[in-house]
Amino acid sequence: MRITLFDPPFTREDLLPLTFTRPCSEIRVGILTIREKWESYVGNIQSWYTEEYLSRKYPFQEMESTVFVNGTVLPSGEILGLLETLDQNQALVREDQLIGFKGNPNNLKNDRSFDKKEYSGSIEQVKNLWDIFALNGEEIIADVERLKPARNSIDDPFTNVYGYKNLYVDQSAEVRASILNAENGPIVIDKNAVIREGSVLYGPLYVGQNSQVSPGSKIRANTTIGPGCKVGGEVNNVVFFGYSNKAHDGFLGNSVIGEWCNLGADTNNSNLKNNYDEVKLWNSRMEKFQKTGRQFCGLIMGDHSKCSINTMFNTGTVAGIGANIFGAGFHANMIPSFSWGGPQGRTTFHINRFFQTAEIVFARRDMKLTDIDREIFEHIYQITEKNRSWEKK
Repeated sequence: MRITLFDPPFTREDLLPLTFTRPCSEIRVGILTIREKWESYVGNIQSWYTEEYLSRKYPFQEMESTVFVNGTVLPSGEILGLLETLDQNQALVREDQLIGFKGNPNNLKNDRSFDKKEYSGSIEQVKNLWDIFALNGEEIIADVERLKPARNSIDDPFTNVYGYKNLYVDQSAEVRASILNAENGPIVIDKNAVIREGSVLYGPLYVGQNSQVSPGSKIRANTTIGPGCKVGGEVNNVVFFGYSNKAHDGFLGNSVIGEWCNLGADTNNSNLKNNYDEVKLWNSRMEKFQKTGRQFCGLIMGDHSKCSINTMFNTGTVAGIGANIFGAGFHANMIPSFSWGGPQGRTTFHINRFFQTAEIVFARRDMKLTDIDREIFEHIYQITEKNRSWEKK
């Protein structure tokens, strides 16, 4: 079956700032991105129906008999089977939620043009920013079933393992003098990952390719460390998309960190209000704070944002794209994209200075900032200008 993953318009806006730089299906939850989960059923997917400014990097390939699938829906065999039975101009829906369709994608905003086929089963879906960390533990478990990673023994005599049957360590990974507790869920340590001395790890947990866990770290359950990351300190139920660093001490909980972010030494976030009240989180579509229904919710950080040492993030903070965050005291719960500063005042992190930093950061991973990436960030810089109110004074 040929699949194109589409971004549902309103939901994509609800997932900003993480979807400024990627289609919804490129969000990592569990071990895999949503696209990679679908690929475990149908093979390679190279077609996205997304925002025009992202389409050079994530192109739409028009093909016959294409099934358009909601890029926020996590796949199942049952859903896939129903999608395969769709006729032209027919859609699979659950209540008011469009799961997939065959037909003209230009009709996405007018789904009355589709003959609707109701699905009565349950679906898992990333509709809100907090769904990413909330679903992460069970998705690690589900992805282990999809991937069936190899089990290898740990030769280090100073490492203790609890729940060995749930431990999956690539033969190229390195684990030294650590404690791994997989009794309550799998621990997956991928290719060339390194777990330094004195670390304590709890499953469900995924440590991605070429990532490092710093000495003496406490990595708690339901955490994903994507590829190319350096993570240390105390981390609980956090998703690092990839190529981001929190290498030093400090607490981070119930959070999502995009790509190419850096958190300075002794950065801490609050994930629980002092009065134990429900946490609210900034919603870019509604341009206001939204109730999450959750007691625990920490930091959402967009790609290429960075913070200085001793940074304190309040409960339910959203930091945009390319923000450079520093200054004493708690920061605002909404930090605009391409902002520079903190509680003592903010200015704009100019796009040219942003590119200079990004080039250095990419080079540290032997990668290069492409012209397409530059076009994407220039567009984001323009459309987020309205959130940098000081530019209008």
